[in-house]
Amino acid sequence: MSENNNDDLILQFRNASRQYSDASIFMHEAIARRAGLSGADHKYLGLMLKYEKLTAGDLSKLTGLTTGAVTGLIDRLEKKKLLKRQFTKNDRRKVIIVPNIENSMKLLEPLFAELQRKTTALLADFSTEELQTIKRYLTEATAIMQTTAETLNAE
Repeated sequence: MSENNNDDLILQFRNASRQYSDASIFMHEAIARRAGLSGADHKYLGLMLKYEKLTAGDLSKLTGLTTGAVTGLIDRLEKKKLLKRQFTKNDRRKVIIVPNIENSMKLLEPLFAELQRKTTALLADFSTEELQTIKRYLTEATAIMQTTAETLNAE
């Protein structure tokens, strides 16, 4: 492929990627509203569900949120019974966040069911090699975005 054609393809890819990113944000905002959450709270809950438990400090480091913002997030999600706070015996200032997986799944799974079905059907149209390429791109692009976020948060 010539360099000019490759440049055009990269531009098309970037446009498609931007459209995908926008559509993802809009979809997650709609899901969050339906679940009675803000878009940010919905995404942070999703992050917390990947952990059995974590501290408020851990969450602050993972997200780049201030400790005050993390406290507000925990307050809102705890009020909806999507997580609970546990205090350590040695230091009651240290808060352990434990996601309530059952309540979270009860709330979110019905909102994702159709999306999961459609994405599974879409993925069935790709070859193993194509899926491996897509997975590689997503994995490596995610690492780049995580590094970018860490750099920006550290500045």
